Amino acid sequence: MRVIYKDELIHLHKVLVNVMEHIRVDGVSTDFFQEYENLNICPHHIHRTKAEHKYAIFILARQITQALSQRNPNEIKLITKRLGELANRSKKEATIELRKPLN
Repeated sequence: MRVIYKDELIHLHKVLVNVMEHIRVDGVSTDFFQEYENLNICPHHIHRTKAEHKYAIFILARQITQALSQRNPNEIKLITKRLGELANRSKKEATIELRKPLN
């Protein structure tokens, strides 16, 4: 299993914050993200530990999922299905790349 570096976690943290901001623009209550906000761990807080960023990522991802499921429970099922399709397509592409001869 590959180790995830702190800078990669911070990048993922930034992406999730962008998702949260888009969800807020769409009218989701800020109450959904209160637990994350109370952590006071932001992506630009590079002085925070890797473990703190990882914890914030898990909290934020859970709250994003909860916010989306409140809006439309079927939306989560559709997202899950689409991610599965993308994973299968990526797997096929990776298999094709692996079979190509090295020059």
